[in-house]
Amino acid sequence: MVLLQCHRTEPCLHAVWLGDCRIKYVEHPIAGDKWCIYPSYDFTHCLCDAIENITHSLCTLEFESRRASYYWLLEVLDTYKPVVWEYSRLNITNTVLSKRKLNRLVTETHVNGWDDPRLLTLAGLRRRGVAAASINAFCKEIGITRNANVIPYHKLEHHIRSYLDADSPRTLAVLRPLRVVLTNVPEQHSSTVRGATLPGRPESEPYPLPFSRVVYIEATDFRLQDSKDYYGLAPGKSAMLRYAYPITVTSYTQGPDGSITGVQAEADLGFKAGGGKKPPKGVLNWVGQPAPGQEPERAEVRLYDVLFKSEAPDALGDSWLEDLDPGSLEVVQGAMITPELAKAQVFDRFQFERLGYFCVDPDSKPGALVFNRTVTLKESLPKFK
Repeated sequence: MVLLQCHRTEPCLHAVWLGDCRIKYVEHPIAGDKWCIYPSYDFTHCLCDAIENITHSLCTLEFESRRASYYWLLEVLDTYKPVVWEYSRLNITNTVLSKRKLNRLVTETHVNGWDDPRLLTLAGLRRRGVAAASINAFCKEIGITRNANVIPYHKLEHHIRSYLDADSPRTLAVLRPLRVVLTNVPEQHSSTVRGATLPGRPESEPYPLPFSRVVYIEATDFRLQDSKDYYGLAPGKSAMLRYAYPITVTSYTQGPDGSITGVQAEADLGFKAGGGKKPPKGVLNWVGQPAPGQEPERAEVRLYDVLFKSEAPDALGDSWLEDLDPGSLEVVQGAMITPELAKAQVFDRFQFERLGYFCVDPDSKPGALVFNRTVTLKESLPKFK
């Protein structure tokens, strides 16, 4: 055993065993069961850095006390000594970044693997649809410090949203469809209107949107009671189908439980943008039947939110798992998408107009796409206080 004196204001001692090791009867992922002796951190960290010619060994502050043993062993062996820097841990609200806690979340199936989009692992961020440029911009903004701090989650979301706003093509989709029959449109009518991938920008490209007698809107865009601050549909009220025509509700149908099962409306087919006629204030996302009587393609949409209810789950001690938010994942089955969106490939990113930014998940199959919500369109108020 060798005792080392740290050159600090408050002296500390380190006991370092040369050849310090642990005995674990666990199969090694590479070497198998050839041995059961594993060198400890103090013995391996510095040697691995030296052998691999690491220029700067970056550690978090809890390893600062190990710097003396790090340099002592390299000095004794008369070998290359990298520069060691310690800095504060990256802490982000409403999540955990500790490897041990992440491992528990995965192995105890609180999440769906290391690439679960609710985890801030690189695999999880990629699956959620976060671009590398967003992560780099976030890291550049927060910088590196030796002061303990907690970064608000919305700062990361800001950089994710900024990149996606500039780069993601726009498209239409409906998460919770409500059937609308346009009674003044012939039953066999089939036409196309043009959407825009990047509205208002010179690089925008048009894409076709099928329009027919039956279209689908968000169920939340119709209510029985109108109000001044509401721009959706209500009995007798008008709203604009994005890229298409204004429609006015004439009647509706209800189920036995009082829920709305369908809406009947009339479309102003003579409306032209910029033609002098003022459009309604409300603009709705919608999906039409690809052909008369043919239903739009369906998709699964996974709506992700923060994993923990409190901003600092690490501060809860052993009860941190009790803080998991059961609503951090909502799976929406039966969402409707346009024919163009149905051609999307895994990891393609889009903005679903009025709904948020989404990415195609690797679970997708031909005819059964799965979309992950990367981030909402705007910063939302915290779910929990």
